[in-house]
Amino acid sequence: MSSFTPAMLQPLFLTLQVALLATLIAGALGIAAGHWMARHRFAGQNVLDAVLVLPMVLPPTVLGYYLIVLIGRNGVIGIWLERLFGIRLLFTWQGAVVAAAVVAFPLIYKAARAAFEDIDVRFQQAARTLGSSEWELFWRVSLPLATRGIAAGLALTFARAMGEFGATLMVAGNLPGRTQTLSVAVYSAVQAGDDPLAFSLTLVISVLCIVLLVVAGRLLQARH
Repeated sequence: MSSFTPAMLQPLFLTLQVALLATLIAGALGIAAGHWMARHRFAGQNVLDAVLVLPMVLPPTVLGYYLIVLIGRNGVIGIWLERLFGIRLLFTWQGAVVAAAVVAFPLIYKAARAAFEDIDVRFQQAARTLGSSEWELFWRVSLPLATRGIAAGLALTFARAMGEFGATLMVAGNLPGRTQTLSVAVYSAVQAGDDPLAFSLTLVISVLCIVLLVVAGRLLQARH
């Protein structure tokens, strides 16, 4: 692999930044949604579950289009963001964060829901008997018992956010030094015929993803 150059370091640092923020956003929402879905039963729950998992199976271009409709300058959310706060998400690294968070959300949601559903309800019943509120029950009982499953889900979420390409390209574009993540940089290098750079970038992201998958696998084994 060739030595690290700005052409490699810039997309690497941006990818790590985007993946970290996307993991934090998807993690907070996924853990909350997973806990709520694990503790409640209601009509239409399977439909809602399918909607929450939908980003995992939708084609990236379809998901990118949905995001443009939502957060674009004339989008349902985007128009209000620009009018009230002057925020534009399209063709920015923040837009890449949103795209990565949406794509990676199902991984942490499914992991968190499974982890919460595996908790023995007797622990929760005992905590309620001792006077714990639902908020205390979550922070002091449910979350600690589900930690390993959630940690494994977060590792997978980070890996998925780091490798996101299709929706990111549509929402954030391909602006070197501004929105060009590793996966997009690989695409650009291949298009430009720069095989050494494409190989180096591919090797970097492959190694990072393997490390994260090994970590997730060990956490899941320890949990079981």
